[in-house]
Amino acid sequence: MSSIQFNTDKQTVDELNLLGKFRQGSVYHLFNQVKTRGAEQLLDQMFRQPLTDEAAINKRSSKFSFFQQSGLSFPFDVQQINTMREYLDAGTGRSYFAIVSSMIMQKLLSKLTRDERYKKSVQGVQATIVTLNRFYGMLEILQKLSSPLANRVDQLLQVLSDKQLERLRNTDIYADLPVHTLAQYDHLLKTRFQSAMDQLLQFIYELDLYMAVSSVAAKKGFTYAKAVAPGKNTLKVTNLFHPCIDKAIGNDIMMTQSTNVIFLTGANMAGKSTLMKSIGIGMYLAHMGFPVAAAAFEFSVREGMYSSINVADNIGLGYSHFYAEVVRVKQAAEAAASGRRLLLMFDELFKGTNVKDAYDGTLAVTEAFAEYNDCLFIVSTHIIEVGEALKGTSNILFRFMPTIMDGMKPKYTYKVEEGITEDRQGMMIIRNEGILEMLA
Repeated sequence: MSSIQFNTDKQTVDELNLLGKFRQGSVYHLFNQVKTRGAEQLLDQMFRQPLTDEAAINKRSSKFSFFQQSGLSFPFDVQQINTMREYLDAGTGRSYFAIVSSMIMQKLLSKLTRDERYKKSVQGVQATIVTLNRFYGMLEILQKLSSPLANRVDQLLQVLSDKQLERLRNTDIYADLPVHTLAQYDHLLKTRFQSAMDQLLQFIYELDLYMAVSSVAAKKGFTYAKAVAPGKNTLKVTNLFHPCIDKAIGNDIMMTQSTNVIFLTGANMAGKSTLMKSIGIGMYLAHMGFPVAAAAFEFSVREGMYSSINVADNIGLGYSHFYAEVVRVKQAAEAAASGRRLLLMFDELFKGTNVKDAYDGTLAVTEAFAEYNDCLFIVSTHIIEVGEALKGTSNILFRFMPTIMDGMKPKYTYKVEEGITEDRQGMMIIRNEGILEMLA
């Protein structure tokens, strides 16, 4: 498995709205349908550590795909899982005789005072018995379905088939258990099977995650990406759309080693930024092995991703909007020059300066980045003259987002087309809004 980390930064994560448990519209919020705290911790970990090995990515996505096809639902009671977890974490590592003595004292105190410890021990054993039995049933189902988790399923079934654990599982939870029996179970679960219980709960959290994420994929019509070796430097996507936008329009994207730059033109509001965000989110989720918002998605593994879509000025550092853009381009240039295979996206380069400088800067930067054949590079602009000057560069794909005038009103298809836009409706829109009359 690759030890290379997937590199990105806070600006990219924020621009793509990837993280944020409580942030409406975030990608994390979309997938956070898990029921257990342990599954949520796993979700956090996966979002913060995308994979960079194609075999590991494809293996994880095959697990999500399996659970989506299986139609299985989470069979556990979350409160019982929490009670079991608290019980197993309390008072571990003691001898059987110490446990018996403690429980006799706790039972006596529970009758004389309001001491709750004995009651909690009883509830902990009861919750563990119920959870183990449900878990055993789920393992049997998974074994019959030949899941991609087969080795661990067999291993855990073997653990639960132990004679002492079988006796525990067959105990009537409504019967009044003798203290010495409770003490035996306590010692059994917290000493001999302590590690096995941890593995079992971890597996339950994973089941929660797999079922929740694959359920989102089924409801939203997402698919699973196919990761290929980094050297191919390819991105082939059919009907890619933004996962957090209802009824989003899909687009096809095709980039290869010999066509690794997309030069995207179109008017403001035509959909350029949303397309870039869709590509970035899709690439990030694909590296996580998560479902992606597309009909098909094949990609070469990247070592990182950087975007410049909503660059803001930084008053604290004394940066103007233009200087903030320049700093951002420099950061991306350093990352590309380091030899890493990256996805780089720049929306409306140098919009913080005059048109002449923006033209020169966009042209120079696009030509320079086009030489890094191991990277995928997408740049958008509404300065269409730059496109004309770039036509001699063979590895650049020219794409545009059209504007269609319905009388005096602009309409947008949000569908990518080949070529460079000829739309020049900016002044018409200004007139349409009556701004000049207001100022007359």
